Amino acid sequence: MPTNDRFLKRLKKKAKRVMRGWPAAAIAFYGPNLSRATKVAVGIVPSEDAEPLEMRDWQVETGDVRTDVAVAGEILEFIESQGVLTVIMTDGIMGCPHQQGIDYEGEWCPSPDCAFWHGRDRFTGKPIQ
Repeated sequence: MPTNDRFLKRLKKKAKRVMRGWPAAAIAFYGPNLSRATKVAVGIVPSEDAEPLEMRDWQVETGDVRTDVAVAGEILEFIESQGVLTVIMTDGIMGCPHQQGIDYEGEWCPSPDCAFWHGRDRFTGKPIQ
């Protein structure tokens, strides 16, 4: 695996392009707060108004998944293997890395690591009033 960040640059470049057709890869980042992403999820959407057919996620225990060269390389390999023409990537972190109904039941994740998200909007990070 290269030690430089060429995979990260390629992934960001693909996400900056305009809609080039289907299938599309939807990439979302999740983390315990707004500054550190510990999980990235990638869904392959075959056509407009369709649900993702293929889903994969990657997690890191330390550091930030957005700067992990190995993860970026695996994401590129995954989206290229699916024939993706368009990459759509979130700008920020979209909430806790745990999945409601899978990792926990209830309104908020019980993990102390995710306390930041209690009472916050997952898309903006701002408190819900």
